Amino acid sequence: MVSLICTLQGHWDDVNWCAWSATHLATCSGDKTLRVYSSTSSSSRGSFTEEPYSPLTGHGYGVHCCCFSPCGQFLASCSTDATTVVWSVSSGEVEAELAHPGRSAVRVCAFSPDAKHLVSGAADGTLALWDVPDRRLISTQAVNEATVVACSFSPCGQVLASGSTYGDLRLWDLDMNQVHVEKNAHDLGVSCCCFSPHRDRDDPVMHLASCGQDSLVKIWTVFWTSAGGRTAAGRSRLLVSDWSEEDVGAWLTEEGLEGLVDTFRANNIDGAELLGVTKETLVELHVGEKLEELKGVSACSGVPDEYLCPITRELMKEPVMASDGFSYEREAIENWIARNRSSPMTNLPLRTTLLTPNHTLKMALGRWTANR
Repeated sequence: MVSLICTLQGHWDDVNWCAWSATHLATCSGDKTLRVYSSTSSSSRGSFTEEPYSPLTGHGYGVHCCCFSPCGQFLASCSTDATTVVWSVSSGEVEAELAHPGRSAVRVCAFSPDAKHLVSGAADGTLALWDVPDRRLISTQAVNEATVVACSFSPCGQVLASGSTYGDLRLWDLDMNQVHVEKNAHDLGVSCCCFSPHRDRDDPVMHLASCGQDSLVKIWTVFWTSAGGRTAAGRSRLLVSDWSEEDVGAWLTEEGLEGLVDTFRANNIDGAELLGVTKETLVELHVGEKLEELKGVSACSGVPDEYLCPITRELMKEPVMASDGFSYEREAIENWIARNRSSPMTNLPLRTTLLTPNHTLKMALGRWTANR
């Protein structure tokens, strides 16, 4: 049975989010405030008493999301004012005010299980990873041009998931390297994603739930080991070379190549065979471009870091040097500069948007590729 026990009427605008800890309930609103209630559930009716310091009024615009740290000592909130604020639950005082790179509206935030990290997602399509104790930015990453509206840490704290209004669901490690992407997880946009908190310490399998504007809730299996590495959502193997024939069939289906599943299965093509298929066969099957993309992702684990674009973490083809002294893939940095005038690596303003071809790096890339 379900019965209403209490209605809280403190806010005067849309209430955008609510969050529980073991002892408190927090709400945030378009009225720029958060309200924090001490909660007890010793009886069937419970009780809610607003803390003396509530409402919290540190944001200049509407507050989109709030979340408690797992320990319950801190409350984080993010806002259109481009900040994520960490509050003390005991006193209501501001512990940290974190300005999102690019000064874009921040739509979502989440703590890691140990509360040492906080991730925030913004309307400009970027994710920021913060060191909470040191109150500093660890890394930022451009996801795409869509608004990041969902993020969640895995129970092991080593993987985080993000979802955007484009409908993509992405997995990242703590170095903000993208380790997996489901480009069409929800074709009308992702609304929320959340890892299951239940996981045995030695079990490499985790579960991730996502929901979207397509009226669907999807449950994904995420395989992750303590040694890290490329992860595969929805599949039972970590590396492409370890895929079973069923995994290959699932990949073909995801890429819209259902008609090839029976052919590949009849030829017993698993992950190792898939990576060794000849170019002639690829042309005949019209799958060459997609497999080359897959090979590129699979090979990235062995690529020297200086050959990977800092933005996309993919092997560079047209490396250019920006005014911050770092080299990037031309298309990636051009897209970045179109939205930001700061360095992706340092977050400092770029002195100029002029890009210089890095011929030395391109030749080194050519030699490395030829010798593989």
